[in-house]
Amino acid sequence: MYKRAYGIIEALAPLHVGATAGEESGNLNLIFRDQFTQTGIIPGSSIRGRFRSEMRRDSGDESFWYGAPAETGESDATTESVVKFEYASLLWLPVFCPGQPVVWVSCPKLLKRYQRIVGGELKGAKIPGVYTGSSTLKPLNVEGKKKLFFNFGFLELKETMNLKAWFPNGEELPAVVVGDDEIGMIHDMALYRQSRVRLKNDEKRVDGGGFFNTEALPEGTIMVFPIAIRDTDSKTSWKPFGEQEQSGEIYLGGLESIGFGNCQITLKGEGVAA
Repeated sequence: MYKRAYGIIEALAPLHVGATAGEESGNLNLIFRDQFTQTGIIPGSSIRGRFRSEMRRDSGDESFWYGAPAETGESDATTESVVKFEYASLLWLPVFCPGQPVVWVSCPKLLKRYQRIVGGELKGAKIPGVYTGSSTLKPLNVEGKKKLFFNFGFLELKETMNLKAWFPNGEELPAVVVGDDEIGMIHDMALYRQSRVRLKNDEKRVDGGGFFNTEALPEGTIMVFPIAIRDTDSKTSWKPFGEQEQSGEIYLGGLESIGFGNCQITLKGEGVAA
C-alpha cells in the first residue's frame, strides 16, 4: 500500500527543464511539454534527481528513499524506491495582461488533474467553466461586456466566481480559466525567452555558432505533482527538508548559473513531515 502526498511548485525565477540542443548548434533550448495541452511539465525523474542529490549532500542515505542506482557489471544492484514521483503539470500560468497587469491562466484539464491529486474538499467540486474569472479580477467593461485584453486579442468573461479553493496557498489571485484547446497558444505567449551568445575569449564577437535561444516557464508559475510513499517497516519518515519542515527552496532544471530554476516546493499529504 502507498501513502498519498503531493507537492506544489512555485517558480521564484524562470524555470527551464528540457532538452538542450547544445551551444554550438544555435537551436532553441525547448522545455518539456504535455502532449495534449502543449504546456510545460517537469518529468518525475527530474524532481527525484534533485531530491536525491540534496539528500545525498545532507545525510548520505538517499538510496533507501529513492532506490539504489545501477552499477556496472552488477545485474541486481538496483532497488525499488520508497518515494515515487509523477510529473509536475501546470496549475496556474502568469500571463501579462494590460490593465491587470498579470493574470494567472489555467484550463479544465489542468484543474481536473489538480483535483484528482489533492482530493479532499475538492474531490466533489465542480470544475470552473471556460471563461470563468476569479472574483479578484478587474476586467474592462466594454459595451456592457467584461473583457480581458492579451497580446493576441481579447477574451470575454462569461462569469466571475471565488476561485480561492483552486489556489494551493489559499490566496485568490487574478485568474481566468480558458479552453483546453486555447491554453497552448496562451502558454507560448507567456513563456520567458532569452537569447544567449558564447563570445570569443579575446574579443566581443560570437564564437562560431555560439548564438542560441532559451525558453522557460515564467516566474510565478504554479505547478503540482503527485507523490506515492510505499509503506515500510522503517521507523523513520521521509523528511527531505529536515525535521518538521514541509517546504523549502530548491533548484530544478538547468541554467542555474544564470539565475534559472529557483523554486519553492511545498509538500502536503500523508507520509511527509507534519
